[in-house]
Amino acid sequence: MPETRHPQAWPLAVFLVFSLVSTLAAAALETWWVIGVPAVFLVLWLVAMDLRRVFLLLIASIPLSVEQNLPGGFATDLPSEQLMWLLMLTGIAWFFQNWKKADVRFLKHPITIALLAHLAWITLCMICSQDLYVSLKYWLAKGWYVIVFYFLAGHMLNDERDFKDLVWWFFIPLLLAVTIVLIRHAAIGFSFEQVGFVMGPFFRNHVTYACVLAVFLPFLWYAIYWYRKYSFRWWIIAWGILVFIVGINFSFTRAAYVALVAAIGIQWVVHRKWLRIALLAAGLFFALLISFVSTRDNWLQFAPEYEKTVTHAHFDRLLDATTKLEDISTMERVYRWVAASYMIQDRPYVGFGPGTFYFFYKKYTVTSFKTYVSNNPERSGIHNYFLMVTVEQGLPGFVIFLFFVVLTMFKGEHIYHQTKDVSRRRTLMAALLCFVLINLLMLMNDLVETDKVGSFFFMAAAIMVNIDLRNRDEA
Repeated sequence: MPETRHPQAWPLAVFLVFSLVSTLAAAALETWWVIGVPAVFLVLWLVAMDLRRVFLLLIASIPLSVEQNLPGGFATDLPSEQLMWLLMLTGIAWFFQNWKKADVRFLKHPITIALLAHLAWITLCMICSQDLYVSLKYWLAKGWYVIVFYFLAGHMLNDERDFKDLVWWFFIPLLLAVTIVLIRHAAIGFSFEQVGFVMGPFFRNHVTYACVLAVFLPFLWYAIYWYRKYSFRWWIIAWGILVFIVGINFSFTRAAYVALVAAIGIQWVVHRKWLRIALLAAGLFFALLISFVSTRDNWLQFAPEYEKTVTHAHFDRLLDATTKLEDISTMERVYRWVAASYMIQDRPYVGFGPGTFYFFYKKYTVTSFKTYVSNNPERSGIHNYFLMVTVEQGLPGFVIFLFFVVLTMFKGEHIYHQTKDVSRRRTLMAALLCFVLINLLMLMNDLVETDKVGSFFFMAAAIMVNIDLRNRDEA
C-alpha cells in the first residue's frame, strides 16, 4: 500500500529548505536581511491560503513591533506596519472580488457612517493642508489603520472563537514583552529614573507601555470567564492579569493608574445605563473649565516657574510636583496647549492639516509657559488627541470626531443591554471599556496613531458593531 502524505507537507519542506539556504547565504554574505526572505514568502503563501491567519499574525506582531526611523523623515513599526500594508491591499482586493458576500449592514451602521465622515473630513483637510507632504503621509497611514483594524477586523471578528483568537494571539506576545521589561527593570531595583530605558525596544516609552496594558486588561479580565475555574488556561490568564497589573504599577504612569480606577467606575455606570449622564457631566465640566481659563486671561495664572519646573528622579516627588504645577511633563503639555489655542484661532475651519502640529506650533508658543524640554528634540505631539484634531482639522473636524466617539459609546451601552448571550455581553463590555479608556487616556496623550493602542481603538468599535448585528439576527 503506498504511503499516504499530508497534502500540506510539501510547502513546509520547501520553507525549511529555503530557510536553511537563506541562513547560509546570510552568513556567507554577512547580510542579515537575507534571513527574513523565507518569512516574506511564508506570509505571501498564507495570504493566498488563509487571510485570517495573516490577520492573527499581525495581531501577534503588534506587542513585539519595533519603531524604526527611515530616511526622508519616515518611520515605521517593524514588522506590524508591513503586515498592515499587505492586509490592506489584500483586503481591498478581496472586497472587490467578494463584494456580494460582504454584510452591507456593517457599512450602513451608524458607527461606520460616523467613522467614514471623520475620514472624509480628514481628506478635505489634507487637501487644504499647510504641508501637503506631511498630511499625505498621515492620510495614508490613517487609511491602512482603518481598513485593517476596522473594516477587515469587522470581517474577521464575528463570534466567540474569533474573540478568543484575538485575545490569545495578542496576549502571549504581550506577556513575553512585559516579562522582559519587568526582568530588566527588577535588575536595577525598579528605578523610577531608569524606567524609560528598560522599555526598549518594544515600547517607545513607559506611557505607551502602561497604556497598552491598561486598555487590554478589560479583554483579559472577561476572558477568564471562558474557562473552567482553576483550569490550565484559567491560571495562565490569571497570571497574565497579575503580571500586567504589576507592570502598570512599576511603569510609574499616572494616566494608567487613573484608567485602572476609572474602568471600575465605567463598568458600574454602563450597568446602570448612566453613561449619557456621565458624559454630559464630563462635557459640562470641560466647558466650564475652558470658560474659566479663557476669561480675563485667567490662563496666565497657570504659568510655571521656569527654575522649579524640572525633571524629578523620585516618583513621590513627581506626584507632589504635579499638585503644585511644577511637574515638567504636565507643564510642557500646558505649554503646547496654549500654543494650540492660538493655532485654532488662526485657522478654525480646516486647521493646519493632518499631522502638521509639530511643524507650526513653536511660533504660537508663549514664553512664560516654557520649560527645560520645550525644544522638543523627540518631535512629540500635543499630548491631547482631541486638541490635536482641532488644531489639525479645525473645529468641524473636532465636532465630527467627537460625534464618532460619543456615538460609539452610546451605541455600546445600548447594545450591551440588548445582548442576551452572557459570553457576548462580556465581550461587548470588554470592547466598550477598552474604547472608553483609550479616549480617557487621549486627554493627556496622542495614542490613536500608535499600532499598540490605535489598533484596539478601531477593533473595539468594530466588535461592538458586529455584536449589534448578531443581536439583530437573533431578534
